[in-house]
Amino acid sequence: MSTGTERTAAPRQEVATPHSGTLAGRTTTDRGAGAGGAAGKGPAAGTTAPTLRPKANLKVRFNRDRSLVFMALPAVILLAVFAYLPMLGNVVAFQDYSPYIGIPDSPWVGMENFTRVLADPDFWLAVKNTLVITAFQLVFFFPIPIALAMLLNSLVNPRLRAAIQAVVYLPHFFSWVLVVSVFQQIFGGAGLLNQSLRANGWQAVDVMTNPDTFLFLLTSQAVWKDAGWGIIVFLAALSAIDPAQYEAAAVDGANRWKRMWHVTLPGLRSVIVLLLILRLGDSLTVGFEQMILQRDAVGAEASEVLDTFVYYTGVQNGDWSYAAAAGLIKGLVSLALILTANKVAHIFGESGVYSK
Repeated sequence: MSTGTERTAAPRQEVATPHSGTLAGRTTTDRGAGAGGAAGKGPAAGTTAPTLRPKANLKVRFNRDRSLVFMALPAVILLAVFAYLPMLGNVVAFQDYSPYIGIPDSPWVGMENFTRVLADPDFWLAVKNTLVITAFQLVFFFPIPIALAMLLNSLVNPRLRAAIQAVVYLPHFFSWVLVVSVFQQIFGGAGLLNQSLRANGWQAVDVMTNPDTFLFLLTSQAVWKDAGWGIIVFLAALSAIDPAQYEAAAVDGANRWKRMWHVTLPGLRSVIVLLLILRLGDSLTVGFEQMILQRDAVGAEASEVLDTFVYYTGVQNGDWSYAAAAGLIKGLVSLALILTANKVAHIFGESGVYSK
């Protein structure tokens, strides 16, 4: 019986698969290297040496990811045509450009347009208004989607949550013309608010045409229109937080506020930092349509921002090179803000928009 067992076991050890020779040779080599690792700086005994997989060439990678490449190709073409290709037109900022003779024949003036822009008091008024509006909305608008997301996430009834989400999402799809018209019908001189005040013997309030309250008006319009849309990312981040963390915090005696402070907000921190960086990069672009629709009502001193400044100087006055120089300065400052904010995020341990 023992002889039969040995005869049947021996061939089983000699059977090899197509890859068994390579594996056997690699194992033998690795063991040999492990045995002599102490003398030759090799891997320690009993370990397997790491094998470097050869990098696939471009053709192999394209064949492997061909479906993903073709799926992303229309978006790449759209971005290249409407975002990157127009950047070549920034050359007119260094020319005395005229659309009648074109870019090749327009005379080169160097930094003259930038000198004119930086010496223009109207440009600095637009910069001041842009920064004030951005800072105000960063404090009073940016936290609202976070609070709404946490409130919606705390609702137990899924139907109620879906209904509230649909209601707060809806204004995002309204145009700024419709948003300004709705506010005009409510807060305008003949709006519902002033009609109610006059009917009860109170004095009417000036909201839509008052430069002193224009900043609050802009922020309230932005909150009503876009706060609901901004909660989508935060809701997705909240769904990724492990519920076991809330259960552990509750077992340790943490109430609702402490769970929000020690579990919810740390779970949202990376998303908050990312969106804050993007918001800072877009800080010099504040609602062109929103501003231009209400500019005549409150005056240019309160509503002139960089986008409207570029539009009126470049399009209406026909000074294309001057407007291009102002727009290029705005783009460079926005890039500097993104890089600085991203560097600060790295210092605090967050990945930010990109990481090395």
